[in-house]
Amino acid sequence: MTAVVDVLTAGYADERVASTVTLIRDGARNIVVDPGMVASRGLILDPLRRLGVEPDDVTDVVLSHHHPDHTINIALFQHALVHDHWATYSNDIWRDHPDGDFVVSDSVRIMRTPGHTEEDVTTLAETADGLVALTHLWWTSSGPAEDPYAPSQDVLRESRLAVIALGPSLVIPGHGSPFAVTDEVPR
Repeated sequence: MTAVVDVLTAGYADERVASTVTLIRDGARNIVVDPGMVASRGLILDPLRRLGVEPDDVTDVVLSHHHPDHTINIALFQHALVHDHWATYSNDIWRDHPDGDFVVSDSVRIMRTPGHTEEDVTTLAETADGLVALTHLWWTSSGPAEDPYAPSQDVLRESRLAVIALGPSLVIPGHGSPFAVTDEVPR
């Protein structure tokens, strides 16, 4: 089985900010990644519904990191398991993740990739078109080359290289449209 990935809204970070919000469908799992700030909640809910998914159908939410611009709309998905770098949460249950990567579904896993923050994760989805990496290691296809919020540019670079080494066919960045990895993409 392979996952299907749809960008619900492509984010931006300039005088205003919105996260890129993505739906991954993998069998019975409907996974929303980074339900953060957008100009209107309809920019998340309307495309979700066009894809035949209601908010109560969302089974999982993945947070790439804990900045509000990537988390503020998490409550739209009341019945979802929530995954971050540390644990999976469901109502009042907190299940720590073991060290290293962890699996969300048959075709989706989470990889720890510190960079933008020390707690960043990258969601990796195996699709019919290849591996898709959803990550905040890049804000957009142009970087920035040096992330002004990163605690360590060296750690950011190491995580970027680790994701690139996986050979993703597509990268979905934190605040922009999907892109293919080329020589122009900052390392």
